[in-house]
Amino acid sequence: MGTAIDAADKEVNGSLLSENKVTVVFVLGGPGSGKGTQCANIVQEFGYTHLSAGDLLRAEIKSGSENGTMIQNMIKEGKIVPSEVTIKLLQRAIQESGNDKFLIDGFPRNEENRAAFESVTGIAPEFVLFFDCSEEEMERRLLSRNQGREDDNIDTIRKRFKVFLESSLPVIEYYNSKGKVRKIDAAKPIEEVFEAVKAVFSPLHDK
Repeated sequence: MGTAIDAADKEVNGSLLSENKVTVVFVLGGPGSGKGTQCANIVQEFGYTHLSAGDLLRAEIKSGSENGTMIQNMIKEGKIVPSEVTIKLLQRAIQESGNDKFLIDGFPRNEENRAAFESVTGIAPEFVLFFDCSEEEMERRLLSRNQGREDDNIDTIRKRFKVFLESSLPVIEYYNSKGKVRKIDAAKPIEEVFEAVKAVFSPLHDK
């Protein structure tokens, strides 16, 4: 008998997600590679729900929940938020959205995130959309976008590049070995980049 309690248990261990077939695309790229802009275009064109791990963590902190306070304290102490915490937030957002197609932006940040996501949710991504852009170009963009982000100064930017390279590249290499990376030349103008993105997504939606 499938009782409500069974359903709740399933929801907790994530198998509910994998039973209801969801399509997940991981979106990776260095700071300034244009991920946010292109994700907005994909949402509009192909009807995906855009989930940003960073935004979900910030929203949880803002909510003032116990979980949010714990996350805030970890960030203050310069610790990395445990994978499980981020994954639970992603899972909840997926379940509550009512959609079955998701762009997960800026996650997995490292190999440990990747392994935990697959084992907790039972979901393997359809593919990884990798916005490949030179450090010089990303630096130029970040310094010229005056969005009042205090982390957009040259030293911080270079640190962020370094972290991205050290932690995210192994994830990209792992999925590349499985033939799941779709690499986009992100140095081109926005419209041209989106044409390349459309070429990646269209076959999925023509099925």
